[in-house]
Amino acid sequence: MKSLSIILTAAALITLPAAGFAAELVAQAPHNQQSIGVVSANGVNNLDSLQAQLSAKADEAGAKSFRITSTTGNNKLHGTAEIFQ
Repeated sequence: MKSLSIILTAAALITLPAAGFAAELVAQAPHNQQSIGVVSANGVNNLDSLQAQLSAKADEAGAKSFRITSTTGNNKLHGTAEIFQ
């Protein structure tokens, strides 16, 4: 039982730092960061899901922040975001 507790505690601590590096959504280009590219997402049916997909792709690219630059679509949305580091 004690070893299970240690394993669960270790697993929880391993995931904490990863959560701290999530890209932040910003309204305008940050003054202290440089643009490192663009990410896009599509095939979702609401703006919250689109923002979540763009955030995940910004995280994968190692971005510190991202700014949504466009959204289009009716039933299936498409969006792009500029990413910054």
